[in-house]
Formats: sequence, C-alpha cells, structure tokens
Amino acid sequence: MVRLLGIGDNTVDIYLTEGMQYPGGNAVNVAVQARRVGAQTSYLGCVGNDALGELVYGSLVAEGVDVSRVRRIDGPNPWSRIRHDGADRVFDGSNPGVRGRYGLTPDDDAFIAAHDIVHTSVHSDLDTEIERIRRTARMVSYDYSEHWQRPGVAATMRHVDIAFLSSPRGEDADCVELMRWCAGQGARIVVATRGARGACVLMQGRIVAQPVLETTVVDTLGAGDGFIAGFLVAYGQGLGAEECLQRGVVHAASVCGFKGAFGHGVPIVPGQPGLDPRQIVRRPGTFDGAARDQATTQGAQR
Repeated sequence: MVRLLGIGDNTVDIYLTEGMQYPGGNAVNVAVQARRVGAQTSYLGCVGNDALGELVYGSLVAEGVDVSRVRRIDGPNPWSRIRHDGADRVFDGSNPGVRGRYGLTPDDDAFIAAHDIVHTSVHSDLDTEIERIRRTARMVSYDYSEHWQRPGVAATMRHVDIAFLSSPRGEDADCVELMRWCAGQGARIVVATRGARGACVLMQGRIVAQPVLETTVVDTLGAGDGFIAGFLVAYGQGLGAEECLQRGVVHAASVCGFKGAFGHGVPIVPGQPGLDPRQIVRRPGTFDGAARDQATTQGAQR
C-alpha cells in the first residue's frame, strides 16, 4: 500500500453566502483524498486550538488520516473566506493563523522518511525547509498552482520529484514551454492542469495529455487536489503516465459531486473568526486555488 504524507497548509473554507464552512487546505485535501483512493496517509501541520482547528483535526481523524505529528497550537486556525455568485466562487481574503509554526525535529525527519510520497504546496510556508524534507523523503511532490514565478519558489524545484502546475490559460505551446522550463529547474516529472483542455504530464522527456471528464458539478472546491491525490497514488502504485492522468481526472470529477473539498461541513457561527473583514491578512500573490480546481472540471456538464 502506498504511504503518503501531506505536510503543510490547512484551512477552513468559510462559504459566506451559504452559511457553511468546510475543512481544507492543499496538504490536508491531498492526504484525505489519497486515503479515499486506497493509500495509507498522514498529515503533518499546525492546527489552532479554536473551533476551526477542531473542525480540521476532527475531520482528519474521521477520514482515517494519521494525525500523530499534528501540532495543536495555542492560536487561531487558518481560514479562507469564499463568496459564491451563482456557480462562480470568489476568494474574499484569508488569515494564515498558526500555519507556519512547524518547528521540525529529528523525529519529524524520521516520520517523513517512513512515507513513499511527501506532498506539500506553495501555500504551506515550507520553502525554507524543502531542502531538509528532500534529504529524508523518498519522493517529494509540490503543488505550485499558478505561483511558479513567485520570488524564491522556482529554487524549490531542484528538490522536487513531481511538480504540479495550474496553467488554464494560454496556448498549448506555452504550456509545453513552461513544463520544460520547470523540468530544467530540476523537477523530474511535471504535471499541468489546463482547464477545458484537460491535463498533461512531462515524464521521461515525453508529454502525455488527458482530456477533461464530463461530470455533474456541485462544487469545484478541492477538485485540483483530488486530481493530485489520484495521480500520486497511481504513480506510487507503479502505473504509467496515461493511467496516472486518468486516475487523477476521474477522482477530480468525483470531488465535484459534493460541497467542500471533502465534506464535513458545519454551519457558520455568529462572531466566529473569518466573518470580520478586519481580520483578513492579505499577502502579495495570495491565491485561493480556484483556477487549479477548475483545471480538471471546466467544461463539465451540469
């Protein structure tokens, strides 16, 4: 059985226009979704000691994800605000809370080494630790979303085995050029999600493409993370490029069938964190992952 570790970000996605909120975050979503497709998974990250942190932690336990290395920290859990305009999702700010307070130890290094695949993301505040993770991890996966041009991010690619990108715009030739550039920075395998054009992978010098899968869309939140989970577990099982892409697209489509990245929604509580706009922490280049999520679901039939 493939063992996968999600290390890094978690959040609570607050659906302001629906009065509901859901646990999420790339590293959490990939760990949960990989568990759902048959992997043995763990999550290492920082969870606040408030009600939002309890929602994230409780959902991981309910999904059978190993939480033995989760930090329960005195402080606010990360959250993201989301508004809906019909079927469209609009990111409305966030607060990172305790997210970056990892304090990695030798015991964490040993825990990382015990997994077949270690996955993190550009939103995890771990770029300064990626070399350390690389030294102990058997395989490193990194979701760059649309942020491969963020200062300092490209330098992480020399420590990455599988780089995931969101590239829904532009011509096919531009995407190929981007993938080859990422490979030139050191990434061994590069995967790009392309909106209505589907997804493609650069592996062993060969580019393989996969069209989108038509599906009924309830919510696209977490679909891109579902794609990553499906791809990684298939790759860990020794499957080839075509099969990995197909598994990714199929699982992304399944994620679109329910609210939130993996369910576990609870009602918003008056006065809770995330409702006051003054609590928002805005960072340059902040991105909610919507383009990545849509990358395997655009063109899906409602």
